[in-house]
Amino acid sequence: MTAGGRERRTGKTPGDRRPSGRRGLTRRAREELHGRLMVAPTLLVVGAVVLLPFVAVLVLSVQELRLIEIRSLGPADLEVSLANFARVLSASGFWDAVRTTVVYATATTVGSLGAGLALALALRRPFRGRGLMRGLALVPYVLPVVAAATIWKMLLDPQYGAVNEAGRRFLGWEVPINFLTEHRIDVAGLPVPVALSAVIAFEVWKSFPLAFLFLTARLQAVPRDVEEAAVVDGASPLQVFRHVLLPQLAGVLGVLAVLRFIWSFQNFNDVYLLTGGAGGTEVVAVRVYQELVTRADVGSAAALGVLMTAALAVPLLVYLRQVRKGRL
Repeated sequence: MTAGGRERRTGKTPGDRRPSGRRGLTRRAREELHGRLMVAPTLLVVGAVVLLPFVAVLVLSVQELRLIEIRSLGPADLEVSLANFARVLSASGFWDAVRTTVVYATATTVGSLGAGLALALALRRPFRGRGLMRGLALVPYVLPVVAAATIWKMLLDPQYGAVNEAGRRFLGWEVPINFLTEHRIDVAGLPVPVALSAVIAFEVWKSFPLAFLFLTARLQAVPRDVEEAAVVDGASPLQVFRHVLLPQLAGVLGVLAVLRFIWSFQNFNDVYLLTGGAGGTEVVAVRVYQELVTRADVGSAAALGVLMTAALAVPLLVYLRQVRKGRL
């Protein structure tokens, strides 16, 4: 039989034949390939926006580099040196700034989650005007930080601020308190950090609506029959919260705690707008700004940024470990 006869019987031409030893992609392989192609643009954006700047910071952190020298920096000028890390770790006030940052981040995290949880529980039951109250609770979060800081500075002003005026009239203050520059005062024999407490209160007020929003959404999904069954069995409101509601909120609280701590730890705007780092409120983010802008030391500023990233990796790893164990 001729070749032409075989082609007519099979209905295939020589161009349709596949080379021997080659097989087409399976359905699963094609789906995996399509998935990777769809994710590729996102990975490129993340790499360009996140990974490349982070690599640049790592490179700058090991360079003896001033701000005026960065324009003439070339690959031949790159040298590896850990002098920046040694300098910032041994600098005067560094460990005080670290301590202040940890206290600030911890207090604002606990305060914002506590206030958000309390308000979410208070506005859980339907009543007239509940929608309006929930809407008003979100105002601090959507208010621009510059406007919010300006309002707080006016309220806390020692000369014409409403807080000092109320203190003199109703609390018997003999002299006004400069809440944004006073380092500490003695209250009942105990030293109270005034300026740090003010910026913590501002951050709690500014950030608790986010916790309130997430916790309210999670409370809406809690099965009512379980809670009603606990009440029928004689559980008190505290027991219902501890044994029924709190386990349902544990996952959301864990995520919010990690995110809030990270955001507060690296927060710069609120502290700088209110106090500029005065009165014992110099956090590490303010020191990064001072190293870069005031001292024009790019290497030291980058080294501080790398140290902050390393410190923030600790709570993140703890959270991931808890999630892996199924505790959150």
